[in-house]
Amino acid sequence: MSGGTGGAAAPEIPPAAHRPAPSSIPHLESEHHVTLPFDTPVRAPELGPTGRPMPVIPEPKPVAHHGPARVVAMCNQKGGVGKTTTTINLGAALAEYGRKVLLVDFDPQGSLSVGLGLNPHEMDLTIYNLLMERDVALDEVVVESGIEGVDLLPANIDLSAAEVQLVHEVAREQTLQRVIKPALASYDVILIDCQPSLGLLTVNALTASDGVIVPLECEYFALRGVALLKTTIDKVQERLNPDLEVDGVLGTMYDGRTLHSREVMERLVQAWGDTVFHTVIRRTVKFSDSTVAGEPITEYASSSPGAESYRQLAREVLARWQHDA
Repeated sequence: MSGGTGGAAAPEIPPAAHRPAPSSIPHLESEHHVTLPFDTPVRAPELGPTGRPMPVIPEPKPVAHHGPARVVAMCNQKGGVGKTTTTINLGAALAEYGRKVLLVDFDPQGSLSVGLGLNPHEMDLTIYNLLMERDVALDEVVVESGIEGVDLLPANIDLSAAEVQLVHEVAREQTLQRVIKPALASYDVILIDCQPSLGLLTVNALTASDGVIVPLECEYFALRGVALLKTTIDKVQERLNPDLEVDGVLGTMYDGRTLHSREVMERLVQAWGDTVFHTVIRRTVKFSDSTVAGEPITEYASSSPGAESYRQLAREVLARWQHDA
């Protein structure tokens, strides 16, 4: 990446800062540094996979009633980084802790709906109808996901037409925010599975959200677009949704046996600081198997390390949200 290429590197990668990079993985600059939300003591000298001391993440307190919901966009313009897998399994893990969850499939590929066992060709109503037809109500589109405590707003390829049609709508960026507003009082968490792009649908999701979770594959190419995503989030904060926060960056498909994964994680922590979740999602074939089965890994392989990772992630995000409340 360095010898004689001059300016050939992707322009969205910020240059290396004051310290030399120990590998060819790009150095990312970010102002995202947050205070750790955990007041519990650290089990020193145990280090987690992110290279930081692993805090004791508390068990979440039960909720006495549901709502108002925190809306979270699962966002990364790169495909194949674990957005849909994280949406399904984080939603299921949050439901295990007593939270009522609505999953929103906001990707025309409909991977979230298919991953929960729905046939995209047999859907009478989808989120496309909710967005584009004023006489369709939210309750008519929401379906049961098959996971206790989790409902689904499904999508299929029809949603791809919405991006074109919304261009001519008044307040086009707030359309999703308007249609999911009736759900806020009934759920504790609404997770939006975004498409792998930074187009109008993704801007709608960011405008409707309180927070963003960025799943990021622990691989070189996944790092290249993070600066561009950060720019998009900043623009939405500035122009459309000043309350939008980055809830966390999640390392996925991590393999601690490889130097490459460890170096990517190191770069991630250097760039985003404590915004990076202590929880990482390790690479395992169980995720593919659970997708084929149409179940979250918390049900398909309940005692597997992958299921425990998503339960830990659920505890960590709840702890962060409680700290920020």
